[in-house]
Amino acid sequence: MNPSKYLQLIFPVFGTKRTKEIFGFNPTVLPAREEAKEVKVEVFNYSNGFMEEHHFHNVEDCFPFRDKESVSWINIEGLRKADIEQICQHFNIHFLIGEDILSVGQRPKMDEMDDSLYCLLNMLFYNQEKASVETEQISIFMGKNFVLSFQEDAHRDVFDVLRNRLRSPGSKIRQSGADYLCYALIDMIIDHYFVVMENLSDRLEFVEEEIIRNSSPRTLARINGMRKELIVLKRNVLPVRELVNGFIRTDCPLMQEKTLKYFKDVYDHIVQAADLVENYRDMMMSMQDLYLNKANMKLNEVMKVMAIVTCLLAPATVIGGIFGMNFDRIPYLHNKDGFYIAVSLMLVIPIWMVWVFRKRGWF
Repeated sequence: MNPSKYLQLIFPVFGTKRTKEIFGFNPTVLPAREEAKEVKVEVFNYSNGFMEEHHFHNVEDCFPFRDKESVSWINIEGLRKADIEQICQHFNIHFLIGEDILSVGQRPKMDEMDDSLYCLLNMLFYNQEKASVETEQISIFMGKNFVLSFQEDAHRDVFDVLRNRLRSPGSKIRQSGADYLCYALIDMIIDHYFVVMENLSDRLEFVEEEIIRNSSPRTLARINGMRKELIVLKRNVLPVRELVNGFIRTDCPLMQEKTLKYFKDVYDHIVQAADLVENYRDMMMSMQDLYLNKANMKLNEVMKVMAIVTCLLAPATVIGGIFGMNFDRIPYLHNKDGFYIAVSLMLVIPIWMVWVFRKRGWF
C-alpha cells in the first residue's frame, strides 16, 4: 500500500508534480518525442473563384499541392519523423527547420531561410478540471503559394473559424495570398491567448475572494499553483512579440507590403497580451502579500485576546497567591467575610480594568 497515493487524494492542491512539468525541460538533452499513432493531413486549396478541401492519411498525397498556382493550406496533425523528413525533402525545407518541427519545448521563434519563412509557437488551452494551462507546439512554414502547419495533437486546435472562412465564398482570405493565410493562422493562435487569460482571470478572482473571506493554507497552495500557470503563460506569450516583429521587419519577397499592416495589428494584440500577463503577475504578488498580511493580522488578534485574558486574570492570581501564603498573621485571614471580600476583589478589579481598556480604545 502506498500512503502517498491516498495523501494526494486528501490534499490534491499540495502536489509538486506541476513544478517538474514546467521546469523539467533541459535544452541540452535530446528530447524523446513519442511518434503519433495516426497522421491526418488536411488540405485547403483555394483562390478567389474556387475552393477544394481534402483529407488524407498519407503525407505523400499532399505533395502535388506544392506547385499549384492557387494557395494551399496543408495542415499535418500528428508528427512522425519519417513523414517530416519526406515533407522537408519534397518542399525544400532546410533540415534545421525539420529538427525544430520535431523538437519539444522550444521557445517561440521566427526564422527566414532560403526565401521562405518559418515560425514556431505554442497554442494554449485552459484545462478546467486541472485548473492549468496546457500547451501544444505548432510550426508554420510559408513558401510560394502554400503554407504548411504542423500540430502535435490531432484532436484540438483553434483554427475552426479559419476553416469556416475558407469555405465561405467571397471571404477576404480567399482573395489573398499565402502571406495573409500565415497571418490568419498566427492571429487566431494569439487571439486564443486572451480566452486562456480570461479563464485565468476568473480563477484569480476566485482565489482573491477566498483570501478575503476565509483564507487557509490551502489558499496559499492555490496562489502558488496560479503563479506556476502564470509562468507557463509568460514563457509562451512574451517571446511571440519578437516572432511577430520578425515578420514585420523581414525582407522576404513572399511577404507583400499590404499584408504588413495586418501583422502590425497582431503585434498590438500580442503586446496587449504581454501587458496582461505582467498585470496578472503583479496581482498574484499582491494577493500573496494580502494573504500574509491577513495571516499576521489574525495572529495579532489571537495574541491580543490572549494578552487581555492574561491581564484580567492577573488580579485574581495575585490575590489568591497572597492569601495562600503559609504565614501565621495575614490580614482578614480569619475574618468570617474574608472569602467574599477576596472573591469580590477578584471580580471588581478585572471589570474596572475592562472599563479602562475600553476607554483607551485598546479593544
